[in-house]
Amino acid sequence: MKQPPSKSHGRLSIKATAQPRELMTPRPDLKGAWAAKVITLFPDAFPGVLGQSLTGKALEEGLWKLDTIDLRQFGEGKHRNVDDTPAGGGAGMVLRADILGRAIEHTQRGLPTDRARWPLIYLSPRGKPFDQAMARRFSQTEGLTLLCGRFEGVDERVIEHYGIEEVSLGDFILTGGEIAAQALIDATVRLIPRVLGNQASVEEESFSAFLLEHPHYTKPALWEGRAIPDILLSGHHAKIADWRRAEAERLTKERRPDLWRAYCEHHGRDPDGDQEL
Repeated sequence: MKQPPSKSHGRLSIKATAQPRELMTPRPDLKGAWAAKVITLFPDAFPGVLGQSLTGKALEEGLWKLDTIDLRQFGEGKHRNVDDTPAGGGAGMVLRADILGRAIEHTQRGLPTDRARWPLIYLSPRGKPFDQAMARRFSQTEGLTLLCGRFEGVDERVIEHYGIEEVSLGDFILTGGEIAAQALIDATVRLIPRVLGNQASVEEESFSAFLLEHPHYTKPALWEGRAIPDILLSGHHAKIADWRRAEAERLTKERRPDLWRAYCEHHGRDPDGDQEL
């Protein structure tokens, strides 16, 4: 069976070929750039929002690469069927194990088999909740492969056979994994050095230290009768830092008790103390 090519949204890889290739291309390759490979029934949904703003600029500059693999090309018969009815009955359709297997084998060819170096992920509502720590872990790999589900999901045997890691964006249901995949990629790519340009902003933002982010303000100083807090206009950087930390702690304790407990545990504090917050 002739394997279909993937659709690349990043820079071309350097490969041996009998055909000459342009020396100057819009997206010349950067060796070792982090890469995302997405198995999907809707490859044209990519890069989507990932092609905009800083992630889009980084994609164009080759700081990361994106390849989509059209699952339909591995389908059976005239209509390239990829799904069938659930064993045991029930509503909906399930993506077939043999179809998925061919797509995964094609996509993973030549990639590291060590899942720590190259995770293989299925976007699933029953997966482990995606968080900033997971995004940081993914950003430190060589790349990852994402399987976007559709219909009722995928044949369980595929998950078991390939040791696929299931990841959830939250306790809600989407029509497919493409939106979740883009969110996961965006959260991961922005942690790659040079993508945002200011690494300090990444280190200081929400969740990096188990805290929600403090409130932000800018001009005008007075809007609709609401003024910027005086401390932020004082020019006293130490007091401003203290205010921002206190506000971050207050918001975290009020809105995310789970994060507050993790923060207190990390700093050896009593989560039920600091009643003034």
